[in-house]
Amino acid sequence: MMSASADLRNASDSAERSQMPGPRDNTVAIPPMPDYNGRVLSYTATAIVIVAGVLQGAFQQWHMWLVAGALLWPHIAYFLTRHTFLKNTPRIRQKMLTADCIIGGGFIGCIGLVAIPSASVVLMLMFSALIIGGIRQWLIGCVLMTASILGFLALSGPAPSYQSPLLTSMLSILTTGVYICVTAFYAHQQARALMLAKSQIQSQREQSIALSHKLSKYLSPQVWQSIFTGERDVRLETQRKKLAIFFSDIKGFTELSEEMEPEALTELLNHYFNGMAEVALRYGGTIDKFVGDSIMVFFGDPTSRGPREDAFACVSMAIDMRNHMKIMRQKWQSQGIKTPLEIRMGISTGYTTVGNFGAENRMDYTIIGKEVNLASRLESLADPGAILISYETFSLVKDRIMCRDKGEITVKGFGRPIPIYEVVDFRRDMGPNRSFMEHEHNGFAMYLDSDKITEKERKSILAALDDAAERLRHEGDPGN
Repeated sequence: MMSASADLRNASDSAERSQMPGPRDNTVAIPPMPDYNGRVLSYTATAIVIVAGVLQGAFQQWHMWLVAGALLWPHIAYFLTRHTFLKNTPRIRQKMLTADCIIGGGFIGCIGLVAIPSASVVLMLMFSALIIGGIRQWLIGCVLMTASILGFLALSGPAPSYQSPLLTSMLSILTTGVYICVTAFYAHQQARALMLAKSQIQSQREQSIALSHKLSKYLSPQVWQSIFTGERDVRLETQRKKLAIFFSDIKGFTELSEEMEPEALTELLNHYFNGMAEVALRYGGTIDKFVGDSIMVFFGDPTSRGPREDAFACVSMAIDMRNHMKIMRQKWQSQGIKTPLEIRMGISTGYTTVGNFGAENRMDYTIIGKEVNLASRLESLADPGAILISYETFSLVKDRIMCRDKGEITVKGFGRPIPIYEVVDFRRDMGPNRSFMEHEHNGFAMYLDSDKITEKERKSILAALDDAAERLRHEGDPGN
């Protein structure tokens, strides 16, 4: 016969502690009704019923001794659960409720199953058992209470009459109603507070998600994902891994920056970075940094598909960037930028040191090593529109990428000359079945990637090509 509201309080507190996204504490004040208070209320109600029953002759005189027990037991239970070794016992609340069921069954057996007082005690016990322990606790309480009733009933025998006087019946119903109403009121308050806590948690969760998405703009998506999923700790640590490293810059950007206004140059550069970043993320690259007009991307960390697939993804990304640059260059020319901007790229594959570098309160996730220097050197040696790769990269992708030998170069940090290769195209796109086609002349530019065209777009493109062909034929006919 104890209160059920403490369970709701504990549940809401634990929910807040486990889901709060930040250090801010918005703890919801939940009106407490401890087990001690609930037990005092229920046993006091039982004591009132006993007194009324004895005075009206429904119970025997010696039952008055039960009043002392009913008034003392809540304090004894409180002492046992708070100040003795029992306080560390698992599921102590359920075990004390089990003791209450045994005591309640003993009382019912002692009064000889007088109907309404017995029903009142059963209601209080079962109400508490269902809320505190659920169906399992309710079943256990029923079994133990029934056993206790039968045991004490065998000792004291049934009452001469199962009916109780009106006053005793009214007091039994009234005190039981008061207990249930008070407990239900606190349970309602707990539920309201819990809903408010849930609403606050949801609001803070949404704020946390919005903030995390803003912060993710400053990190590569793979790094951000590994941090927020707990796969990676935010601390100064590095490791050696085999990565594919990519560098690129824009040939002619320095000259262009002297001709354009800063605002227009910034818009052009952001448009370029946005397009190239989309290509890099599509192939699973980790964008390390943007420096001036340069981009640094690597493959193989935080996630890796193996050195061969990482290298192939890196070279595939570079080819796609080269094709995408042609499309952007055509758009820039339509906006009045006549300087022919070209991208040049370098790729190397090898072991580097990757991880968090810097200070405890300001760190940068990046890579260092001679392979990084090699990729940067290859990028600076590449012709406009060319992709230079190291020998190790070539050995990993040569079965799927057509390359041409470009001789050897000497790089600081390497003991011997490094063979390098220039990427031509995918082997699957060589010959008449290639998916990417381009034709560019004065007054005409066409860039076609058939793999990326939908059926609806295909019909529109065919119609535009038919119109263009008809106009060229018409204007080229000497008879017109």
